[in-house]
Order: sequence, then C-alpha cells, then structure tokens
Amino acid sequence: MEIRGPVLLPARREDIAFETIDGLTLVGELALPAETEPVATLVTLHPLPTAGGFMDSHVLRKAAGRLPALADLAVLRFNTRGTSSPRGTSEGAFDGGRGEAFDVAAAMDFVRERGLPRPWLVGWSFGTELALKYGRDHDVEGIILLSPPLHRATDEDIAAWEGVPRSVIVVVPEFDDYLRPEEARRRFAPIGHATVIAVDGGKHLWVGETQTRRVLTEIVAAVNPDALPLPTEWHGAVVG
Repeated sequence: MEIRGPVLLPARREDIAFETIDGLTLVGELALPAETEPVATLVTLHPLPTAGGFMDSHVLRKAAGRLPALADLAVLRFNTRGTSSPRGTSEGAFDGGRGEAFDVAAAMDFVRERGLPRPWLVGWSFGTELALKYGRDHDVEGIILLSPPLHRATDEDIAAWEGVPRSVIVVVPEFDDYLRPEEARRRFAPIGHATVIAVDGGKHLWVGETQTRRVLTEIVAAVNPDALPLPTEWHGAVVG
C-alpha cells in the first residue's frame, strides 16, 4: 500500500491531557512506536488557531500517523489554549502567543515526566513563533520551523539563539505567503549555526503528498537520519 494522505500506520496512541501553570487543562495525543521505544520525541506546535490551526493540521497529523512506524519517533500533538479539534477543546482562550508560553512549558513538563527521549520542538507557522520565543527555556535538542511567518517572533527572539548549543532548522517554501527563502536567510543570519532549507515549489500550507513527504523527510533528517530514506509503501497492517 502506498503511504499517502490520512493513512495511520501502527503505533501506540494515547489520548492525553496536562495542566498549565495557570490552571488550564490542555488536550492532545501521544503516538509511540508500536513495538519499540522511541529514539527521539517531536513536540509539535500547530498553526494559528484563529485561522483554523489545531493539533490535527495536516502535516502534524501525518507526522503522528507515519513517523512512529517509519522513524521510531514519539509524536506529541496538543491543542494550545482555547483551541478545538476532534480530540476536544483545551481550556482558556487564544492569547496571541503570550499565555501560550505556559502551554509549551506544560507540554515539556509532560515529556519530562514520561521520560520521553531527545525532545525537539516542531512548529508550523504560528507554532514557529512559540518555538522561537520559548524554546530556549526548555531542554530540547533543537527546533524545527516549518513556514515561519515571523509575525510575533522578533529579531531579538531570533538573535537570542546565537551561541545556544541547539539545532535550529528552518524549512521555508519557495512561494510562502509571508517569508520566502531569500528573506529567511537574511532574517536568520544572526544565528550562525541555523540551517535554512528552501523547498522549491513549496507553499505555506504544504498541500499535496509531495510537499508533505518533503517536510517529513526534513524533520527525520534532523532528528533520526538513520531512518532515511522514508519508505513510500507499507506492507503491514494499517489503522485507516
């Protein structure tokens, strides 16, 4: 069977909830490899909820559906405050990236309490703002930024990563609506160790199987390169 679209490969999937320091309950899902322990953990941060972003935004849903099986990764998805999905609604209200600092902290507390290995923050659009602004506060191996708009993250937030011994991977679509590769290289230049990856033909929403596979490949290349190349066919059972 070709691996594409909403297919769910085998994994141990668990509905989860955790509390923020300001007293909100956030809901999410943890997906683990079906029969082995994960080699690393993706803590995903979804796009802007006021524009339809949530834990099931398609790249994040497909990461959780495929990467536990294909790359031995744990994938944690959750709704930030005030965000709804079929999993449920996280308490609170959207706070423009301010109160969401507590949401990131709560997710990282959950990772630590569960003993999940080698956490990385993977942000998409609005989620990249959270990773840039708050990722340095937590014990992560690095951050992966998909389509960063740089609306809320300032030049000071970017420059603060210089000298921080954690990977900064920036995946920028050629035809992004907000930040294109040339400008991204300029804006991220203050981080001497940042890697800016331009994706030919890519767009902000990464629509289509070709773009999805490219994004998942770049994530795995950073976190568990031994799992590459990602297979395009699956010969076992699937969930859906």
